[in-house]
Amino acid sequence: MNVVLVRVGIDSGSGGIQGPLLAGGGFEFIPIPDGHKLAAESYGNTMGRHGRRLVEYFPPRMQARVMDVPMHSDPEWQSFTYGDPTPPKAVLRRLQPGDLLVFYCGLQGWDFPSAPALYLAGFFEVEWAGLAPEFSPREVQTLFAQNFHVRHRALFRQQRDKLVLVKGSADSRLFERAYRISAPGRDLRGTPLKVLSTEAQNVFGDFGGKISIQRSTPRWVAPEWAERAAAYLRSLE
Repeated sequence: MNVVLVRVGIDSGSGGIQGPLLAGGGFEFIPIPDGHKLAAESYGNTMGRHGRRLVEYFPPRMQARVMDVPMHSDPEWQSFTYGDPTPPKAVLRRLQPGDLLVFYCGLQGWDFPSAPALYLAGFFEVEWAGLAPEFSPREVQTLFAQNFHVRHRALFRQQRDKLVLVKGSADSRLFERAYRISAPGRDLRGTPLKVLSTEAQNVFGDFGGKISIQRSTPRWVAPEWAERAAAYLRSLE
């Protein structure tokens, strides 16, 4: 089986904040802004799972500005779909049924002091994956109807030939709690960056020595670590 990690969700470079980590260990998954300005869902009209509108997690100075900003809700956690037309994600078409697509995101303490770090958010147990043209129009609508790229038909037509689509099974989940996987590190020039923590390396391995996970391409867990990683992920709340 394959296990692959992908970074998603709002962060300081795409949206202006880290996602909110709550004192009890929970978190709110906040999507990035919709650069195409197609979505009806905005930070102001979308309620999070902890009973607050997502706009409330932004600093007061930003709330008026982002109130009506539409969101790119992908991955979506209702029917478990993910889509991406960019070259770094093209490798996800190789995923097979039973593989795990693992999502992590940047979080920072919202109601308590906690520095920004990277946390596991959830995973899809893959049911279907491939380029959009590999699916019939009926399959696209049956399997991926709730995905951002499919819902917006003009965008789908524009991106179709390069769009990777992944559908998770009913065993997929958005975690109730966040699980930290990063530690502070530095690149070869001494610039600070986030790397896979020692504890996380004991679960996922070290990706062939490429432990930077700050803004990385998908990180594939080595085959000898995959079963251990999958068992760990399935044990999380």
